[in-house]
Amino acid sequence: MRRQIDAGKDPIEERGREQQAASIAAAALTFEKAAREVHEELKPGWKNQKHAAQWISTLETYVFPKLGSRPLDAVTPADCAEVLRPIWLEKAETASRTRQRMHTVMQWAWAHGHIAANPVSVVDYLLPKQNAKKEHQPAMPWRAIPAFVEAQLNDSEPGDNTRAAMLFAILTGARSGEVRGATWGEFDLDAAMWTIPGTRMKAKEPHRVPLSSAALALVKRLKESKHESLVFPSPRGKVLPDMTLTALLRRVKAKSDTPGRVATLHGFRSSFRDWASEHGYARDLAERALAHKVANKVESAYHRTFLSSAVR
Repeated sequence: MRRQIDAGKDPIEERGREQQAASIAAAALTFEKAAREVHEELKPGWKNQKHAAQWISTLETYVFPKLGSRPLDAVTPADCAEVLRPIWLEKAETASRTRQRMHTVMQWAWAHGHIAANPVSVVDYLLPKQNAKKEHQPAMPWRAIPAFVEAQLNDSEPGDNTRAAMLFAILTGARSGEVRGATWGEFDLDAAMWTIPGTRMKAKEPHRVPLSSAALALVKRLKESKHESLVFPSPRGKVLPDMTLTALLRRVKAKSDTPGRVATLHGFRSSFRDWASEHGYARDLAERALAHKVANKVESAYHRTFLSSAVR
């Protein structure tokens, strides 16, 4: 203020001009414009394009039609609640994700001074309590997996990397993206070890997967006929799309009489977890095999060496 006075300016008038300019800027910035700007800022930190596309697609489907053209400072808690109400109970998981993404946009707007408070923060007080339980991805009972593998995956034709990738995922308990992006440089076939770098892991930490005899035999068979960098490339030499594996499971479902989905590829990790539990393996060991982080840092440090040898 003293600097402004020394410059011959009135601090009160200057503050008024700044507030007016901020109000004009906020009025020009609609929810949709803000959301797309936030999306572009967050995108470099996300692991894959699929998540980036889903993030903005959720807002395009449920929020933009009602609030997209609304100035940020004109969005009220009631407006946010009305956007979520049609899906709040019927599609609880979708509503939760939509709410989270709306909250992120408005937090960004608040941090940049476009609004005085986040209206999404209080929508829970305007909507009924969600009683729906979270739906887990369908998982095949582990006792049914040998028959499934025998019928659907063991007799795959040479070059059928979709079935090979699915079989390898089942044998290792790895995530879809970890398997589809596997490269030959990650494998030590002499030591029967697959080491996934931290850059490809969900927890951003390297993960070592000791290969069973079946998994090792599968990889060695592929190695004899492959020269690409990828272990399971698409016909065009690219990373297999996630939907390719999903489509295979859907074809299996079409041939069965089981209601609902037979399983998802991620569900096989749950099958492995059930198998490990029912066979008496330590919980910590099973969680490590699935590359789940140990929440307790002290426990994680003490178990590091033990698990490295025990998994073998």
